[in-house]
Amino acid sequence: MSSKSNNGKNPNNGSNDKQRTVRIGGASGFWGDSSVGAPQLVSSGQIDYLVFDYLAELTMSILAGARLKKPELGYATDFVSVAMKAVLKDVVAQGIRVVSNAGGVNPQGCADALAALAAAQGIALKIAVVSGDDVSALLPQLRQAQPPLRELQSGAALPERVLTANAYLGARPIQAALDAGAQVVITGRCVDSAVTLGVLMHEFKWQPGDLDLLAAGSLAGHIIECGCQATGGLHTDWDTVPDWPNIGYPIVECSADGSFVVTKPAGTGGKLTPAVVAEQMLYEIGDPAAYLLPDVTADFTQVRIEQAGEHRVRVHGARGRAPTASYKVSATYVDGFKTAAQLTIVGFDAVAKARRTGEAILARTGMLFAQQGLGPYSGTQLEVLGAESCYGPHAQAHALQTREAVLRLAVTHVRKEALELFAREVAPAGTSWSPGTTGAGGGRASVSPSIRQYAFLLDKSQVQASVQVDGERIELPRTEVPVGKDADAPKPAATKAPASLPAPLASDTVEVPLICLAWARSGDKGDTSNIGVIARHPALLPLLRAQLTEARVADWLAHLVKGRVTRHEVPGIDAFNFVCEQALGGGGMASLRNDPLGKGMGQILLAVPLRVSPALLGLLTPVPVTQVISMPPVAPLS
Repeated sequence: MSSKSNNGKNPNNGSNDKQRTVRIGGASGFWGDSSVGAPQLVSSGQIDYLVFDYLAELTMSILAGARLKKPELGYATDFVSVAMKAVLKDVVAQGIRVVSNAGGVNPQGCADALAALAAAQGIALKIAVVSGDDVSALLPQLRQAQPPLRELQSGAALPERVLTANAYLGARPIQAALDAGAQVVITGRCVDSAVTLGVLMHEFKWQPGDLDLLAAGSLAGHIIECGCQATGGLHTDWDTVPDWPNIGYPIVECSADGSFVVTKPAGTGGKLTPAVVAEQMLYEIGDPAAYLLPDVTADFTQVRIEQAGEHRVRVHGARGRAPTASYKVSATYVDGFKTAAQLTIVGFDAVAKARRTGEAILARTGMLFAQQGLGPYSGTQLEVLGAESCYGPHAQAHALQTREAVLRLAVTHVRKEALELFAREVAPAGTSWSPGTTGAGGGRASVSPSIRQYAFLLDKSQVQASVQVDGERIELPRTEVPVGKDADAPKPAATKAPASLPAPLASDTVEVPLICLAWARSGDKGDTSNIGVIARHPALLPLLRAQLTEARVADWLAHLVKGRVTRHEVPGIDAFNFVCEQALGGGGMASLRNDPLGKGMGQILLAVPLRVSPALLGLLTPVPVTQVISMPPVAPLS
């Protein structure tokens, strides 16, 4: 039986919670996700709640800039003008309730815009606003703190010019808003999974001390917070995922005991298997035994993921410990300016011509900077796309012989006029230097402020969340819960783990790339990348444990990863999670790389060669080699 919320008045009571299923659809994984999600989920008739996740660190900076120009903005406008405009009447008619962090830096402005839309459509709508995440007012006193405030990854001091500073709030304010009867809850910055956990705390009356349940609800939210990534998007075996144009958005059918089934609207594309869900479970987390969230410290190491029918995957076994005494705060600040330009190079020796062209542009502009007293670049990155630049020393020989390549130059400078000069000097390469330069497809590169992230911990006692429903303030219940230890304190910069040789193997092994033995997915947290690796068969786990060591991964990714590599085991799903520090050239907003978020790092690791016996390889039917362009020779080890 499924629950219908009836505008906040749940007709079910606690006596039948064990039999109830609460169905939550995840309609958005970021600001800019497809407009298909919300209408698809609402029209399916398979959901009781619709949740949206819009916010990333860069998004908060963009929203802050928008509000500076126009005070009524500062929220994810697509939530109102695209998603809710398309589904509001159906949402209200079906009794579906909505939770979204679209509020950004102006949740009240978002609520006002939604109220205006509802009025224009003749709909009465009860809207809640969760605020209190903006801690910018605390920055002056934090600058005087002893010991001094330090950035979580780099240990740097708090910058002078901070654009935004927002604490990652938890699920309890969302729970309170739903308890008060809100049909739509709009928050500012909260942890991504909280929009789902808040629903489950409301529906099943989970309390702050129900730590295993909070961990399970957080995992449900984590699975659907990235939209179609839970239904086959970004799957290692991408060629087995059907009907991309009509891919289904995820639905979690949740029970009071914390278990849930991941599915999607009937008749949609995509694919749901344990491997797909396992990839998403490990996405963008650190230690799977201590995933730090505002409401709980979650342990996913013993989670079980099982097929429960066609396009139905059951997940259970999450465990929880007390949350820490701190909120994570994500601040952003301006650090000079940045731009990036591209040129396409065609013909023989395209890669060599592209590299020489890029080096010439940097040399010429460097001389012009000196002549004009502008000073040197603060950062440069030269990449040749199409030549497997991201693979470093593992690039295949044929990639270097390509007859079509794209030169990409990304640069930073403390002065905007220097980068405007750089942007002007890119186009002359088409007539001055290498033959076959076809020009920059996007026109002259634009210059923008270089926005960087600064993450730190803040005691929860210094942050006060606020909930208003239709303008009336709702008091949040105060419940004392155990507090754990902050395990995410600043650490000194780590050094790369030393390389080591794999253990000796039997003589009848063959060499195959990791992709034949495992699925993998990578993501980012600041300047740290994580790579989840899941064995394609449980019998392969000892082989992966022996050969895919921290040292081996550090050595294979040494051209990208400058810090420590830590391997965490996830035995419940026959997997490992590799956490790679100083791996992204400074991280998302700061990085000049073509892949600043580490999305391709898992793909690069999937090319690492491992030795396996034919007997073990025979357990995989068929051997998944369709994605391997050119496998190393499969031959006996001499």
